[in-house]
Amino acid sequence: MKSLDTFDIKILRELQQNAEISMQDLGEKVGLSHTPCWRRVKRLEQDGVIRKRVTLLDAESLHLAVNVFVNVTLKNHQENGLTLFEESVQDVPEIVECYTVSGDRDFLLRVVVADVGAYEHLLKHVLINLPGVDNLSSTFALRQVKYTTEYPLGAMGSD
Repeated sequence: MKSLDTFDIKILRELQQNAEISMQDLGEKVGLSHTPCWRRVKRLEQDGVIRKRVTLLDAESLHLAVNVFVNVTLKNHQENGLTLFEESVQDVPEIVECYTVSGDRDFLLRVVVADVGAYEHLLKHVLINLPGVDNLSSTFALRQVKYTTEYPLGAMGSD
């Protein structure tokens, strides 16, 4: 992948704000005509900088507003055990994010459910049965103070 220039950064900023923007409007906002702008977007997609375009849903409207952060410690740290755990979390739709972490825990999960009862059911029937789990520690988010899907591109290019 070649390095990103000012136009690429401007395109990415605009697309993070509105992935449905027309190519004509995008080009006008970043200072390019339609075709060069379209070519850049296609290159950014082909290079994997733009992974996909999605629709963001409102969790509260869907009655999925309970976020639980789960620290996971595995019984052993052999490569096979780590891989098996990582593969298993892919099949649990309530786990919306999974990170390997440093420190005394192995993974951090973000779980989204409708209510505490739904989490308790998931915990008892799914999470404790994931491969290699030794210990789970759950923290319930009380209120979301900030949420964004936009990456901080400010330092990457000038406006």
